[in-house]
Amino acid sequence: MSTIFVIKNVEVFAPQPLGKQDIVIAGNKIIAIGQQFTTGSSDLPLTVIDGNGSIAVPGFVDSLVHFIGGGGEGGFATRTPEMQLTDATLGGVTTAIGVLGTDATTRTLTNLLAKAHALQIEGITTYCHTGSYQVPCRTLTGSITDDIILIDKFIGVGEIAISDHRSSQPTSDEIRKVAAAAKVGGILSGKAGIVSVHMGTGERILQPIYDAVAGTELSLKQFYPTHMNRNGAVFKAGLAHAKQGGIIDFTTSTTEYDLAHGEVAAAAALAQALQAGISPMQLTLSSDGNASLPIYSNNGELLGLQVGQVSSLYQAARDAILTHKVSITDSICAITAAPAAILKLGQKGRLQPGLDADLVLLNRDDLTINQVFAMGKQLVVEGKATVKGMFER
Repeated sequence: MSTIFVIKNVEVFAPQPLGKQDIVIAGNKIIAIGQQFTTGSSDLPLTVIDGNGSIAVPGFVDSLVHFIGGGGEGGFATRTPEMQLTDATLGGVTTAIGVLGTDATTRTLTNLLAKAHALQIEGITTYCHTGSYQVPCRTLTGSITDDIILIDKFIGVGEIAISDHRSSQPTSDEIRKVAAAAKVGGILSGKAGIVSVHMGTGERILQPIYDAVAGTELSLKQFYPTHMNRNGAVFKAGLAHAKQGGIIDFTTSTTEYDLAHGEVAAAAALAQALQAGISPMQLTLSSDGNASLPIYSNNGELLGLQVGQVSSLYQAARDAILTHKVSITDSICAITAAPAAILKLGQKGRLQPGLDADLVLLNRDDLTINQVFAMGKQLVVEGKATVKGMFER
């Protein structure tokens, strides 16, 4: 029998501020948010949590994670490791979307799908995109549309690489057909049918998307470009894209090398985009967790490689609040309500009765993570994992 949790007198950001409230969790749902609930007597297992000094926010939605690792740009020995459950939960991530990247040969969609199921069994909610960097897209059924319709966990396609030396250099017509197939798959299955786009440092930046959309019924909002803080030129193009109605995503995993060579830190990028008047619902952060973070010379030679961290997602959101004075609502929105809405995950990203019981309790004084609930189960207490993955020690 599952425990009923009552979190008392906690300051709630849903992500909009609701003030001090009590939150009641039963099964895998939030069943009530209100004031001064009384627990009474009951034979049901009940846990009351004192929320004084804490902030409750929705569980974080990470829209781009490499569940089974990525990379390999420096050869087989540089393939990055798989994600583990606590990589997500200790960083407050309760929903994650898995993708393939550069390597769709030794990393496969079947492996990605199996890992997504494993992580969900262990405790968090997972989805995936079919395809990878390359066009034509790798699929399981032979069709992007069929993959999205028939495979529950597939909600879109990508990340398709453009303006990058690792891209397959798709033509406008090829991109157009990928988007059309994903759109129809989304319509017929009630899913987002989103096209996740990996943005490189090439001079064309977003032009391949504009060329693909031109003269068609496709919308810019069907494309979800990530790494839009990669350098100053990409960031500037991203702001212009958002002002045309597009959505943009900033990557939180980074290296000192990249920051020293022009990358805009995700927290600063979020703050600047909001200051430019862009709606918070058009702006998201994602970790690119377990991806390779290659460092290249000017002529494309690999100089080194680091690994993306899922935990960087909340670190960036917290930095946006503490360093760049972004409001709690706007910063949390970028890792909860905004990605959930873009990906059509109606049960995620908000604290509201009837929605999935995914929430994070933060310490009010320093905004560090204290407790994490995913689908009504308590996975982190006092900043320590109480549930670990099958092969975690």
